[in-house]
Amino acid sequence: MSAREEVLGRVRTALGETRAPVPEVVRDYRTTDDRPAAELLDVLVDRLEDYKASVLRCGPDDVAATVTAALDAGLGTGWAPGSVVAAPGLPAAWRPEGLDTDDDRPPVQLAERAASVTAVAVAIAETGTLVLDGTPPCGRRALSLLPDCLVCVVTAEQVVGSVPESLGRLDPLRPLTMISGPSATSDIELQRVEGVHGPRTLVVVLVA
Repeated sequence: MSAREEVLGRVRTALGETRAPVPEVVRDYRTTDDRPAAELLDVLVDRLEDYKASVLRCGPDDVAATVTAALDAGLGTGWAPGSVVAAPGLPAAWRPEGLDTDDDRPPVQLAERAASVTAVAVAIAETGTLVLDGTPPCGRRALSLLPDCLVCVVTAEQVVGSVPESLGRLDPLRPLTMISGPSATSDIELQRVEGVHGPRTLVVVLVA
């Protein structure tokens, strides 16, 4: 018997056989959003900027150039080849020259990189949340947490209105990482401190 089975067995014994049946939970969440796509994009941008993320918009043919501009904006200076690492499945058309590809290097080496570039699985307009799912375009979780600057490329087709709608597009068995703005905390005397638990800077490239 595993430790988990032992603990659950003790819980069942403590509850006994007289416990009340668990009522059925009605889950009639709204899973579609009738707002025009352009309005959803504007809501997403508004939420992201409210969270102190930066957003750069571009067309499908200008992604690589805009990623370069995003890195320049996020790092505050020009970036050198070898200082930025990209998710292994990031499309070639989105990659400016000089990007390294993540090769599962140890986290301590990944943390030495100035920035990382990933795609997303879905973006939620209403909450300004980007969801990464560990697939090759998104990369492993450490890629979005350890470098000080994160650049995420989001396409218009990936933007949905609400959290319930996003869950319908996601595989619940994947390692989901939900990002709402740069990492920040106000735990210490209610003073906002950025970059404590993840990237200090988030730049979103919105392709539409």
